[in-house]
Amino acid sequence: MASNENRVSASVRSDFGKGAARRTRRQGLTPAVLYGHGTDPVHLSLPTHETWLILKDNPNALLTLQIDGDTELALPRDIQRHPVRWTLEHVDLILVRRGEKVVVDVAVHAEGETASGTSYVLEASTISLEAEATHLPEYVSVSVEGLEDGDIVRAGDLTLPEGSTLETDPETPVVVVYVPREEPSEDEESEEGATEAAAEESAEPSDES
Repeated sequence: MASNENRVSASVRSDFGKGAARRTRRQGLTPAVLYGHGTDPVHLSLPTHETWLILKDNPNALLTLQIDGDTELALPRDIQRHPVRWTLEHVDLILVRRGEKVVVDVAVHAEGETASGTSYVLEASTISLEAEATHLPEYVSVSVEGLEDGDIVRAGDLTLPEGSTLETDPETPVVVVYVPREEPSEDEESEEGATEAAAEESAEPSDES
């Protein structure tokens, strides 16, 4: 489960716009906006490295924000990263309260080995769950152990963490098991190409009268 001990010291920003955001990032901080529960949005600066460490493996990590002596609980709603460096660019946060339930997308982790000669594809890498904001699962596990060609695990088949309810359509395929198609070897491709060329040549009309 997500921890409620992800404490982050945040400061209120008064400068806005692209130029201000660049200056904020040069200071080792990430621009953020906190909103929700009918309050006015609050523009914040978060310590980039500390925030990145918290969010890198769990985008649904619960943050305990310390803002000018006040403490607020918040969940990331949108995380923007640099397309090349993958560093944090901006974070949208939503206020939450203890005991409040929220809907989040949670990663699906496949575990185990399918039957011999088969493989699987993860059709849904995330599913939507409703759970308490202070007890959000980091991921949901699905076992593929012994599954055979043609087997399908649907969202409704998953064992959900205690206190969570499924928001995704239960019929949504999550895992599909199949027999991989063998790629022809170079020799087989060459032989097949020669056969096709010979067939085309024999099919050409003769110039002889």
